[in-house]
Amino acid sequence: MIDWLNRQREVAARYPGRMIGVGFRRWKAANIRPMLGPDQRQVVFVRDAGEAAAQAPQARDCLVFWGREAPAGVAELARESGAQLLRMEDGFVRSVGLGSDFIRPLSLVLDESGIYFDPTQPSDLEKILAAGEFSAEELQRARQVQAFIVEHGITKYNLEPREKAGWASGGREVVLVPGQVEDDASIRFGCTDVKTNLGLLQAARRAHPQAFIVYKPHPDVMSGNRAGSVAMAGALALADHVEVHLSVISCIEACDVVHTMTSLSGFDALLRGKRVVVYGQPFYAGWGLTEDVLPESPAFLRRKFGVTVEALIAGTLLRYPLYWDWDLKGYTSCEAVLEKIVKTRNAMEASGGLQRLRAGYLRRQARKLGVLARAWLARW
Repeated sequence: MIDWLNRQREVAARYPGRMIGVGFRRWKAANIRPMLGPDQRQVVFVRDAGEAAAQAPQARDCLVFWGREAPAGVAELARESGAQLLRMEDGFVRSVGLGSDFIRPLSLVLDESGIYFDPTQPSDLEKILAAGEFSAEELQRARQVQAFIVEHGITKYNLEPREKAGWASGGREVVLVPGQVEDDASIRFGCTDVKTNLGLLQAARRAHPQAFIVYKPHPDVMSGNRAGSVAMAGALALADHVEVHLSVISCIEACDVVHTMTSLSGFDALLRGKRVVVYGQPFYAGWGLTEDVLPESPAFLRRKFGVTVEALIAGTLLRYPLYWDWDLKGYTSCEAVLEKIVKTRNAMEASGGLQRLRAGYLRRQARKLGVLARAWLARW
C-alpha cells in the first residue's frame, strides 16, 4: 500500500498542473482520461489550439497531444504560456487486443523531449539509456521482467495463438521478417532505403539467399485497420512461408535471426537472445545490441555502444512508461501489468474471447460505442 501511494504521489508531482489534451478523438480521450492524472478535475480535452488557449494555460500545465507532431498552433501556445509540451504514445506492453480495435491501454508514454519512435531528435527514452544510471535493484527487476515476459510469451497486444511453430525448414537457417504498418511514423522518420514490407523481404532474401524465410504480417494490417499489405503472390516469391496464425513470439522463438525495419519485434527478439538485423533506427538499435544497416545515422551517432539488455529493459519498460490499473484506478508497476495481461489473456483463451477480439468491423464499432458510453456515464 505504501508503494502504491508513493507511486500516485510521484506521478502527481511530475505533472502538478492541468493536463490539457489537444486534438484527441472522443473514443481515445475516453480511454486515456483517467491515466492523465489522479485528479480528474485537472484533465481537460479540447479540439485545437484555439480552445486550448481559452483554457489560459500556465507554466505548471501540460499541453498533451498524440504522436510526433503537435496540432497547429500548440507549440506556439506552449512557448507563449510556458506550459510544457508532452507527446503521448502507447507503451510497449499495451493490452490484450489492438488499440485500433478500441481496446483501452494499460500503459502510456509521455515524452517532453521527443518520442521514442522518432530518431530525428533525442527522446526521453534515449536520454535515459544514454545516461545509463541504473541501480542494482533496477537491473535485477529488469532481469526478472525479462524472464517473466519470455516465460509467458508476452507481446504488445497479446492477441495471437502461442503454439509452437512447425515449419518444414529442412534444417536451413530460419529468418523471420515481421511486417509493419507502412505509414507508421517510425518508418516514415526512421527508414531510408528500406521502408516497405516488400523492400524488407527483398533485403532479407539478398542477405540470406539459401535461408528459410518466414514473413509475419502485422496484426493491424491483417485486421484491415492499417496500411501495409503485401500481395500473397509477391510475398511467396521471396518468403518460404507466410505466417498468419501464430503469434510473433512463437515465430521469434523458432527463428535464428530477425530482419526488421523498426518493429517492436526486434526488441522482443533481443529479450530472447536472438540475432537482430535492423534497417531503420528504432529505439533499441545503435547501442551495440543489434546489427545496424545504417551505422552512420545521426541517431546512432548520438547513442553509445555498451548498453546491456538489462539496461535496455530497465529504461524501456521500467522507467519510461506509465502503467495503469483499471480496477484499482491508479498508477501501477510494470510487473503488475504483466501479471494482469497474463491473467486476462489466459481467461480469454479459455472462453474463446481472443477469437472474438480478432473478428471484424462490426465488433470494433460496438467496442467504440461502448467506450463512448462509459465516458458519458462517468461524467454523471
